[in-house]
Amino acid sequence: MSEPVVETRDLSMRFGGVVAVNHVSFTLRERELRCLIGPNGAGKSTFFKCLTGQLDPGHDGGRVLVRGQDVTGWRPYRIVRLGIGIKTQVPSVMNGLTVLENLWLSARRIHGKAGADGAVEEVVGELELAPIARRSVGELGHGQRQMVELGMVLAQRPWLVLLDEPAAGLTGAELERLVGAIRRINQTAAVVVVDHDMHFVRMLDSLVTVFHQGSILIEGPAEAVLSDAKVREVYIGSRAA
Repeated sequence: MSEPVVETRDLSMRFGGVVAVNHVSFTLRERELRCLIGPNGAGKSTFFKCLTGQLDPGHDGGRVLVRGQDVTGWRPYRIVRLGIGIKTQVPSVMNGLTVLENLWLSARRIHGKAGADGAVEEVVGELELAPIARRSVGELGHGQRQMVELGMVLAQRPWLVLLDEPAAGLTGAELERLVGAIRRINQTAAVVVVDHDMHFVRMLDSLVTVFHQGSILIEGPAEAVLSDAKVREVYIGSRAA
């Protein structure tokens, strides 16, 4: 079994009297693909924000470790510099620039001018962005913008990719394209996906961690987890049929 690349130890996050994440211990290993799911308010998004530095659990809130290094409370830009790609729910594209310009600026942050061109060329091919490469991002549809955002993450060539609701608002064809892209990414990088789309989670067919009331309810292969009686009761309900 490979060494953990991400661990949380007894991680907790409170908002006043509300415990959003409750003593969660979690492990992700090299080149693993993991989906985090759960109903609204289950704690999955808060947990994700603690991993990415968007929220600081504080000294009494447990620890976040990346390859054994304590990164608890680090700002997102410091976490990115470790070789981690982060796609949040908040759009990070620049509408007035072309797809290529967006990708190049993202690549340049990590690889400098010398390495940016090669990284962009690789991402354009991997995500099949050539037909829209010279179009302004502001002119693109939602699904295309999602792929550009994913491309901006990949242009930095991360070894760990953290994706927050990447399937939101995508059509069937776009969803299939996204699943293919994530599987290709997973050949060289560990991936964590937070999403609530059960069809999308089934398509990824990965290990799944279910959050409920701030804690981990169950973990395991997608089909086993999604057909578990407890999971159906707290989250999927009639939609699992």
